[in-house]
Amino acid sequence: MDFSLFYFANDSANDNSGDRYRLLLEGARFADTHGFSAVWTPERHFHAFGGLYPNPSVLGAALAVATERVQIRAGSVVAPLHHPARIAEEWAVVDNLSGGRVGLSFASGWHSTDFALRPEAYQDRRRITLETAQQVRELWRGRPMDVVDGAGTERSISTFPPPVRRELPVWVTSAGNTETFRDAGRAGSGVLTHLLGQDLDQLAEKIAAYRQAVADRPDADGRPGHVALMVHTYLGEDDDTVREAVRAPLSDYLRSSVELTLTSQRSRTGSRRRMDPSKLRREDVDFLVAQSFERYYRHSGLLGTVDKAMDLVDAVRAAGVDEIACLIDFGLPDDAVLAGLEHLDTLRRTVEQRVPAGAVA
Repeated sequence: MDFSLFYFANDSANDNSGDRYRLLLEGARFADTHGFSAVWTPERHFHAFGGLYPNPSVLGAALAVATERVQIRAGSVVAPLHHPARIAEEWAVVDNLSGGRVGLSFASGWHSTDFALRPEAYQDRRRITLETAQQVRELWRGRPMDVVDGAGTERSISTFPPPVRRELPVWVTSAGNTETFRDAGRAGSGVLTHLLGQDLDQLAEKIAAYRQAVADRPDADGRPGHVALMVHTYLGEDDDTVREAVRAPLSDYLRSSVELTLTSQRSRTGSRRRMDPSKLRREDVDFLVAQSFERYYRHSGLLGTVDKAMDLVDAVRAAGVDEIACLIDFGLPDDAVLAGLEHLDTLRRTVEQRVPAGAVA
């Protein structure tokens, strides 16, 4: 099981106007020197929820020069908002700055408002995402792309600079659609997902469908693909202390993403009715957030002690997950989060040293 750090902050949680990116940079340096596999940054627009991260390639460039070993990944590039050549160009720069440590997950978008940047792409965003991921891969390999220029002339272009890494690691971001898992497998990509609208049993079924799609590829080479799971993370020495420390910031974080909370509730109850968050009473929102907090704390996050977190690690390993992407910036004070990384590293080392059942020590 690999461990990585994942960022998707609500910038309203801390008054860090003078040093908004301290947690990102110091956390990345910790990951770099403590054996973590990667640091993920998202693309998010026009909202405090994730608002620190409007461009992951810019942040990736900063991480490239602040670290030496850890992989630098977009989690995710919202593919329909960009031309594939621009994605390839920007990330090739980051790959050069980092000495070949770049990887990208491609997403179809979080909210219709994001598509103010490219409204014509909204209706067909899922298809565009898969096509863009493949086009970026081909450009990365040095293969030209056919385009029409400003004068209406058909041309063939290549992107520069050439990347250091010969093959670009690619994931597809999925909120839980089984067909998206299969699409990722057919494309030879990894999957980046979360537990907001699915439980571990459902996730295991989707991972099985993904593995089968990977195996069914005409050029299958026996490698099973890669599944990264984002989970909220904060570990400490005492479970009750951690629970009280995370209750307010995690609840505020969930409240700021109440639309996603409602999606989760519909998924778990099987309801097809769409609720408008703006029409809910405050007490209704509080009830939904309280339910989500309890689920996250008990079953869906690395929250509490190292011993408690081991249970979730075992469960996600059994579901077929390869990497836990630890979302650490959900609202706790930066100093507390950075101190908690020591406990997370203890968990990582404990997992690394364990001998899997049935293996020979």
